[in-house]
Amino acid sequence: MNSTLSLNRPVRNYTLGSFKNPKLIEARPSRHQLRSHLIDFSKLKWFGNVNSRTGSSVQQQLRDYSCESRRITSRRIRVSSNDAQFGSFPNKGGAESSSFAEFITSERVKVVAMLALSLALCNADRVVMSVAIVPLSLAHGWSRSFSGIVQSSFLWGYLISPIAGGTLVDYYGGKAVMACGVALWSLATFLTPWAAENSLLALLFARAMLGVAEGVALPCMNNMIARWFPSTERARAVAMAMAGFQLGNAIGLTLSPILMSQGGIFGPFVIFGLCGFLWVLVWLSATSSTPDRSPQISKYELDYIMNKRQKSHAVESKPKTKMIPPFRRLLSKMPTWSLIVANAMHSWGFFVILSWMPIYFNSVHHVDLRQAAWFSAVPWCMMALTGYLAGLWSDTLIRNGTSITLTRKIMQSIGFVGPAVALVGLTAAKTPSTASAWLSLAVGLKAFSHCGFLVNLQEIAPHYSGVLHGLSNTAGTFAAIIGTVGAGFFVELVGSFQGFLLLTSLLYFLAALFYIKFSTGERVNFDESADS
Repeated sequence: MNSTLSLNRPVRNYTLGSFKNPKLIEARPSRHQLRSHLIDFSKLKWFGNVNSRTGSSVQQQLRDYSCESRRITSRRIRVSSNDAQFGSFPNKGGAESSSFAEFITSERVKVVAMLALSLALCNADRVVMSVAIVPLSLAHGWSRSFSGIVQSSFLWGYLISPIAGGTLVDYYGGKAVMACGVALWSLATFLTPWAAENSLLALLFARAMLGVAEGVALPCMNNMIARWFPSTERARAVAMAMAGFQLGNAIGLTLSPILMSQGGIFGPFVIFGLCGFLWVLVWLSATSSTPDRSPQISKYELDYIMNKRQKSHAVESKPKTKMIPPFRRLLSKMPTWSLIVANAMHSWGFFVILSWMPIYFNSVHHVDLRQAAWFSAVPWCMMALTGYLAGLWSDTLIRNGTSITLTRKIMQSIGFVGPAVALVGLTAAKTPSTASAWLSLAVGLKAFSHCGFLVNLQEIAPHYSGVLHGLSNTAGTFAAIIGTVGAGFFVELVGSFQGFLLLTSLLYFLAALFYIKFSTGERVNFDESADS
């Protein structure tokens, strides 16, 4: 009952000094915060001694506010200090942009924080093998090319699930599908030690199941953000979620050697698997698939989200009733292909760097496994930071009047051209520190892609963002398999990582040109099959 209510009605501002000086009794519109239980009209009788007409008006107005306050607090809604922050609506009915403090303490940010944690676990579980592959290769006598096949087994499963997972996400919502995905990939991670000790086939199957389960993670993230965030905040939200994704790389690469030294080669698999089961319990009990189903959200934040979503024609809160999406119409539009090409190139670079950089530092710069993991982890921390900064800049550009289309093209150009230039510098590095600096620059600038094609998925087709992400992820997985396996064969044939890095740089340039040519930030009509 001690909640402070911010009532969005003009109040005339009076002070005792203003009654002593009649020239100052001019009304000024302002917003006052009144504690509804502290209004005592018996102490307001002195107003009548100054000016009976003015005093009675003020008393009547205060009574109105008191009654309105009691009506608001009597409703069965959660009223908190955040309510006042989100209760600021302009007279025309739209919601104003929230401040950083309001944004960071809101219920929707709690949702994106849980998404970030799930994506951190997602990458930590997959990156463990990038460190474990070195002692496993030595123990079993695997060649570089066969090591690439073992690492790519994750991608075999990842190839299967994104389209089906994206369709399920659009139909059932992100909450349920994400919970199932995390539970399954945590089980696969937890059972990896048992599989590796039994047979190579069992190990490959466990890693493939990990890929199947993790294929739903990014479509679920996109679906939840599209439902919880207005368009002016989505780049920031995606950047926050993807910061967790990149920090998962850093966590996996840095903790894995430490856990291996304490608990054996399979220690990290057990620890990360158990963390995933714990996350599922918190996710199911603390989040909702849409804002209007959340018991924790305040009325004012809900109004803010719904008003903004109505303005930007965002995705409806109800799940799709049509189970099979219109694949032919989706693939008939060039903006769809711009997303597919962008995701394919993004995945190529991502998995090549993720899978091969520990081996690169170990073989090219001759550092031990723990140092190699640290050198490989630093760039992912940089990516988490630059990704959030890119999200802030992207949202600021849109709020200041830059078109969504131009904003996405700027972000994507930086996200592809920047790494292309940095990888050329990496090939000329002579020391591990210099190589890590160039790699950090490449991966850090790569984060701008998250505010390019990754947000663009929600904008061109919010109802099909899940399946579009699935389609582009499938193409990205093909590219990642080719890049991961191809890097091993390329190094065996040519005897150098540098040539493969230069090839990757060229592909980055070509993908940037394709996205600039064919992408758009506008809604695309997928109800017609004509070319856009």
